[in-house]
Amino acid sequence: MVKFLDLQKINESFEPGLSKAVSDVVNSGWYLQGEQNRLFEKEYSEYIGTKYAVGCGNGLDALILILKAYIELGVFRKGDEIIVPANTYIASILAVTEAGLTPVLVEPGKDNYQIDIAGIKNALTSRTVAVMVVHLYGCCAYTPEIDIFCKKHGLKLIEDNAQAHGCRFADKRTGALGDAAGNSFYPGKNLGALGDGGMVTTNDKSLAAMVRRLGNYGSGEKYIFDSLGKNSRLDELQAAVLREKLPRLDQDNTRRREIAAMYQRGIKNKMIRLPDAFAKMGESCVYHVYPVMCDDRDELKNHLEKNGVQTIIHYPVPPYRQKCYENKNMLKLPSSLEITDKIHRNELSLPISPVMTDEEVHCVINAVNSFKK
Repeated sequence: MVKFLDLQKINESFEPGLSKAVSDVVNSGWYLQGEQNRLFEKEYSEYIGTKYAVGCGNGLDALILILKAYIELGVFRKGDEIIVPANTYIASILAVTEAGLTPVLVEPGKDNYQIDIAGIKNALTSRTVAVMVVHLYGCCAYTPEIDIFCKKHGLKLIEDNAQAHGCRFADKRTGALGDAAGNSFYPGKNLGALGDGGMVTTNDKSLAAMVRRLGNYGSGEKYIFDSLGKNSRLDELQAAVLREKLPRLDQDNTRRREIAAMYQRGIKNKMIRLPDAFAKMGESCVYHVYPVMCDDRDELKNHLEKNGVQTIIHYPVPPYRQKCYENKNMLKLPSSLEITDKIHRNELSLPISPVMTDEEVHCVINAVNSFKK
């Protein structure tokens, strides 16, 4: 069986350094807000290219903390609107509603599956305060046109960088392209911890300080609480693990691109639509996921399973159709989300990870090519 993602094999590839990093933290007797956090925040901000990085509990919290920090700073007000892609993972939208703001969903582009500037322009109202771009599947959703639009209308540009560690636009990395970014270190990410973890990256000193305060119960000074915060902190064990993995991230992303190129060259099944737009991005895409589209997606998934290839659907049900949002007053929707619905009906993610062998890649290619309706 070709696993979709062999986390055990990935983590074994970092030994013995990974076990030593964990052991050192255990033996240190200091498990929260210590030296490992300080060093990882410094190293990650330098890698991303921002002045500040603030660790937190997970990627969802990172986005929530950004939005709530802007409210606390008086930049946003409850009920303000955030433009978000409709085909994202639900966390992007949950963050907006959790902060008491209104998600305005827009369609992605048909070919690259990223938020579309035409939809952003159509969604603008007097209540719009920000655009959230989601670097879905590990490809850059940022464009200069989106940046210019945000600046023209006085909007904050927020990045959901959960799936795109190391992704680039020109000479900058995602996570440093907008006003603030939420980063996730869920174990399956390109830079994954051994549990949950998150980070806010920004060049805004006031925002970084407020995010840190809000993630620490609303406290900037011990036992003094100036804001209504929450407990969302990156623990020392996860920081140490991530420090061990960060230096190899670019190398691992290169291997992901090599595998994607093998898929691009090798898959020759007319029933399968490959992410051609990703391939055109070249070195910028880091392929957190390699998504293919098929009108008979469920049949394809079953065929691959029978042929020893494990796959995952990202994602079977779009956020706006989930039960938690059955009250449509929580969201603002366009008249049609035809593109979004089609993506969620047709998308299937093939295995891709830095520890896959060429033999495993060819096994996937052969299984995909043998699929018939």
